[in-house]
Amino acid sequence: MTELRGRGRGDKITLTGLRVRAHHGVFDFERAEGQEFVIDVSVSVDLAAAAASDELDRTVHYGELAEAVVAAVERDPVDLIETVAERVAAVALGFAAVDEVEVTVHKPQAPITVPFGDVAVTIVRSRA
Repeated sequence: MTELRGRGRGDKITLTGLRVRAHHGVFDFERAEGQEFVIDVSVSVDLAAAAASDELDRTVHYGELAEAVVAAVERDPVDLIETVAERVAAVALGFAAVDEVEVTVHKPQAPITVPFGDVAVTIVRSRA
């Protein structure tokens, strides 16, 4: 077997399509009725050590990340999905192994008067 060297540049763990019912939005009916939000999160993590050791504590437990993201989206309502995305990014960066995060918040039932497939915001944040 060939030994691989170097840091895992470009390594990512990605969660796609996390579905969360929440009450975010500018309009009163959005706050009262709630709606589904769909979250995609991709965290940059050096996976080389985890792969070499086969030890969970050398990576990010994606089940715990998913639960933390859902909890962040469910909590106190805000007006903008931009704010929700920032909240999710902060949660992901709270995992010690995460160097950078890309978050997309989809609002498929956004109150738009024309036909559409999706509305989403995407942000990228990294450690300071």
